[in-house]
Amino acid sequence: MYSRYLSPVTGSVEDQRKWIAAYKSREAAGAEYYYVIERLDGHPCGVVRLYELTDDSFTWGSWILNADKPSKAAFESAVLSFSIGFDALGLYRGILDVRRDNAKAIAFYRRFGMTETGSDADNLYFELTRERFAAKQPELNNALQEGSCSA
Repeated sequence: MYSRYLSPVTGSVEDQRKWIAAYKSREAAGAEYYYVIERLDGHPCGVVRLYELTDDSFTWGSWILNADKPSKAAFESAVLSFSIGFDALGLYRGILDVRRDNAKAIAFYRRFGMTETGSDADNLYFELTRERFAAKQPELNNALQEGSCSA
């Protein structure tokens, strides 16, 4: 089930329209960005968001891929997202939270090189610094080229 770890959506269609309008304002101000993840044929297969942008960090999340995703979509979209945060936006660290029971995501983040920074009753918190990402970049690029996404 793809929506198991997503926050529930509440409110009316009008509430959602207002949320989208507010998001577009945040996007225009450079405070938050959603990216549509596409297959090479242009077919959308997911989304990811960079938000809570500060002078040195961003939060990475709202990440979901559908059943039509290519086999390397998770890995590729993570590499691209962190590249945007570090290279395009010039930020120092990416942070994220993941539900404690989302074992696949936790394993993925650890393989990707993220450091666990804390926890609470519901979540584990991770961080990836620009330096750690840069140091891991040759391994990440190799995995992309070889088709091995073990990170």
